[in-house]
Amino acid sequence: MNVASILNGKGTEIITTDPEARLLDIVALLNDHKIGSVLVVDDNGNLVGIISERDIIKRIAREGVGALQKPVGTCMSWMVQTCQLEDSLDDVMNSMTVNRFRHLPVVEGKRLVGLVSIGDVVKTKLSETQMEATALRQYIATG
Repeated sequence: MNVASILNGKGTEIITTDPEARLLDIVALLNDHKIGSVLVVDDNGNLVGIISERDIIKRIAREGVGALQKPVGTCMSWMVQTCQLEDSLDDVMNSMTVNRFRHLPVVEGKRLVGLVSIGDVVKTKLSETQMEATALRQYIATG
């Protein structure tokens, strides 16, 4: 299975913001959409960063609640690793585990086409494993 299989099941809606949005606005977006990160794009829709709930919590811990008035660009991760639709789930899971992040933007060329989370990957892998186990049981039973 690959990243496209995840997006086919969950959809391709992407919540984005611009680098000038306040962290307080991002907190509302995260809450309203029940998500853990928001992709940051420039005026042309190009991916320039990602901001996660963890990034915001770290900033508040360092600076206090006043940090919520700061722009996203001061807190987001600028170096964003991405994946492609044809990337295998094993490769994506390994990358997320090794690099210790939970959200991975999906691109096709330079165009942003989706976002997968570690939860999406684990859920899909578990489903794949269950299907394989069922197929093996049926194969053994029919001999």
